[in-house]
Amino acid sequence: MTENANPCTQCGACCASFRVDFARQELQSEGGCVPDGLSVELNGSLARMRGTDHLQPRCAALTGHVGSKASCGIYEWRPAPCREFGLRAPMGIGDEACARARARHGLAPLPG
Repeated sequence: MTENANPCTQCGACCASFRVDFARQELQSEGGCVPDGLSVELNGSLARMRGTDHLQPRCAALTGHVGSKASCGIYEWRPAPCREFGLRAPMGIGDEACARARARHGLAPLPG
């Protein structure tokens, strides 16, 4: 399947629904890939994607409009929780968290 055919790379509902905490070792300054400027420090071991702790979360790396033409500006460098979210159920099919995120933005669950 091409990236363009994958609804996970165009939806963005999860990126505008959930808090994203990850190990500080994933930050560029710590030898990882996540740009430091897109995160906030939580403590000595955890960081959070900027914008995901707002009342209406929206990851600072999310570009475009949720539900159509949305994409991750750091897709290749996204933190582990973002990578793992997509691995739980291919393309969100049958994943309860994906369905909740999509419903929060008025989108139907993915078929399957």
